[in-house]
Amino acid sequence: MTDVLVPTATGATTAPRGDRRSWALLAALLLSIFVPAILMFTDVEREEVGLLSIVMMLGLIFIKAPVAAALMIPGLLGTLSLRGFPAMQSGLTDLPYNATATWTLSVIPMFVLMGLLLWQSGITTRVYDTGRTWLGWLPGGLAIGTTFAGAGLAAVSGSSIATTYALARVGVPEMIKAGYDRRLAIVAVAVSGLPGQLIPPSIMLVIYAGIAEVPVGPQLMAGIGPGVLVAVVFALVLAGMSIVRPRLVNVSGQADDAPAVTWTDRWRSLGSAWSIPLLIGIIIGGIYSGTLTVTEAGAVAALVAVVLTLFYKRKDRPFAAIGQASMSTVASTGAIFLLIIGATMFSRMLTLSGVTRSIGDWIIGMDLVAWQFLLLMAAIYLVMGMFLDPLAMMLLTVPILVPTLELLDISLLWFGVFVVFMGELAVLTPPVGILAYIIHNITKDPVVNRGTPISLRDVFVAIAWLMPAAILIVVILIVFPEIATYLPDHTGQG
Repeated sequence: MTDVLVPTATGATTAPRGDRRSWALLAALLLSIFVPAILMFTDVEREEVGLLSIVMMLGLIFIKAPVAAALMIPGLLGTLSLRGFPAMQSGLTDLPYNATATWTLSVIPMFVLMGLLLWQSGITTRVYDTGRTWLGWLPGGLAIGTTFAGAGLAAVSGSSIATTYALARVGVPEMIKAGYDRRLAIVAVAVSGLPGQLIPPSIMLVIYAGIAEVPVGPQLMAGIGPGVLVAVVFALVLAGMSIVRPRLVNVSGQADDAPAVTWTDRWRSLGSAWSIPLLIGIIIGGIYSGTLTVTEAGAVAALVAVVLTLFYKRKDRPFAAIGQASMSTVASTGAIFLLIIGATMFSRMLTLSGVTRSIGDWIIGMDLVAWQFLLLMAAIYLVMGMFLDPLAMMLLTVPILVPTLELLDISLLWFGVFVVFMGELAVLTPPVGILAYIIHNITKDPVVNRGTPISLRDVFVAIAWLMPAAILIVVILIVFPEIATYLPDHTGQG
């Protein structure tokens, strides 16, 4: 689209049709922001103030305002309309401290620092090589190895974006070199990040625990079973695809002449990835045994990550890497806390308006049983994921749904796993799914795609391939909630 004016039949000029549509859309979005702001200070009911604030929030998100601002602005204006200036002033003075200065959230900077240090230490390639060496003999073995490497890396980084970014650069060229279809390579990389926020440490599960007011330790333990389930299901799906359609793993139709992997190679690869089980043991073992609190486990793991960085980067400015990770931790933690403050302001305003109670009454009035409600929420989250990032989805919906979950006797620990997994799907789902664009951007590099053009359409097709398996996982979790609740219930953490 250009800014050149187009002559009309009368000699006048007008903006191109695309420009007119863009201006019309922008005008509609601005109206959705300013009109509610005006109307909420007129003679309207309390619930209408809450609904107008929701409209304003969505308008701000669609014009790409920062999510924290999109939550704070309608939250503060709605509070001003409902309770006056003193209540809004309290939201600006007391609420930010009360929302973030909690023991529950103190583990976040520890987990963030640990993940960034491991990223700096170059542990990704070692994990991928281990997965490839042990699982490469299976049908679609490189793809399956990528999936399990992603699960292992996620267990210590807690970031699906970091996991996917790293494995896309390492795994895609290896799979294309071995003759894999470009779309199957993309599927393997995309699913490698899905366990990222389920297997501890998980920043998203920690944030959920703070919002839903459940203990962090049990919530982290609840993510272990589902995280393993995700990796196993997708490994089986990748193996099945490779068996049913052999061309997906042998595009050229020629036999793969890659050298055989010996047991010596396998044991050697385990030796190069020893830091992964060490950190998993510290975090999960410390929490599981009751030896460490969640924050203590995060602090010890972060300290070990510092030592690992000094070891792996000993010849390449290790202290510079630690300093960079520390500064990034401050920035990331500040951004997360700002989102939490905005969500707290917005949810408090919704509670004051009565919208939260009304939505709960409406859902209960539908006479849905628990599984029907959860399937409905799965569909809603899939649609929301097309437009919102996972943290925004969680911050917007969880405060509203908690009362309903308790009435339907749905475990809050289980729902935390459910909403985080649906959020992970959101980062893949077009048109907003950031992981889809990250993968496409990486695979445009000739070094990565090895001369095989990979379009954005290829990425979207690959994501469409994985969605049925993702929905199957949701159904399994609904039918067998014990997958998430067993560990918290049997470790003294529940």
